[in-house]
Amino acid sequence: MKVLYAIQGTGNGHLSRAKDIVPILQKKVDLDVLVSGVQADITLPFNIKYQLQGLSFIFGKKGGVDLWKTVKNSDFNKFRKEMNKINIQQYDLVINDFEPLSAWAAKLNNIPCVSMSHQAAVKAKESPKPKKRDFIGERILKRYAPTNTYYGFHFKKYNSHTFTPVIRKEIRDLHPISGRHYTIYLPAYGDDKLIEFFGQFENTVWHIFSKHTKTSYYHKNLLIEPVNNEAFIKSFETCKGIICGAGFETPAEALYLKKKLLVIPMKNQYEQQCNAAALKTLGVPVIKKLKDKHTQIVHKWIVEEQNIPVDYPDETEKIIDLILSTHSSKSKLS
Repeated sequence: MKVLYAIQGTGNGHLSRAKDIVPILQKKVDLDVLVSGVQADITLPFNIKYQLQGLSFIFGKKGGVDLWKTVKNSDFNKFRKEMNKINIQQYDLVINDFEPLSAWAAKLNNIPCVSMSHQAAVKAKESPKPKKRDFIGERILKRYAPTNTYYGFHFKKYNSHTFTPVIRKEIRDLHPISGRHYTIYLPAYGDDKLIEFFGQFENTVWHIFSKHTKTSYYHKNLLIEPVNNEAFIKSFETCKGIICGAGFETPAEALYLKKKLLVIPMKNQYEQQCNAAALKTLGVPVIKKLKDKHTQIVHKWIVEEQNIPVDYPDETEKIIDLILSTHSSKSKLS
């Protein structure tokens, strides 16, 4: 069976999950890998057949997606040309992690395409949503990478096609302890804003992982470091807690490691607003932005304990087997 596994390369979450999924797929099918998008900080340790630009959301420095840069960097003529570079007809199945080029190529050529992503679970009607509807965000989530069938990952099993998160092996193998520092990963904020806000908590040690610096430096009680997977995991393993955006993988890993968690969803990012709504139902504190009026919430989070029990078993191979057995219409599984 010839399979294309297509991954969204904006941010680190999709690529982190792929590091566990690709080796399983390689054992079962004749596999090619496609990655599109920019702004990721993770390199994948296997061959990538198609490395494309696709359509990416660009992070700003004020807490959200920079819509102007996102539109400016979107070249739809190039998108069409890149889509035509994919020899989509050779594949029996496309497994898609919110990747638009392969999804549209498969749709236009009647190739079976299955979504295996967090976004698939987010748009399910049973999944938590923010109180205020975002019609544009809902439409983007629906049309950005259209597929025939959906298998989703979320913080809880909200329906029969939703599964608990894929916790990568390098996180499952950790031995977490509660150290002295707190870890921060808020890529949509600039260093100056992070230093200004978290510098107020003078008796707290912060490790800030920033997309806006190339060198490590200290500012009083703050360590600012470039985003690096190994350094981040080490800080994550030994932190007291983590403050991050309302993405999916990092909050899921924090819950799995029983780390104290507080999230700040990105502005102009509907999926993160949905994630924040879901995390709030679990008891995770959510603040809208880094404003002085939120310092008391952060201070309370620092001094109080947090206990949010979750059960995230390793079901990755079982889910892949389900997808392959259900959708192996053209070839027998290898």
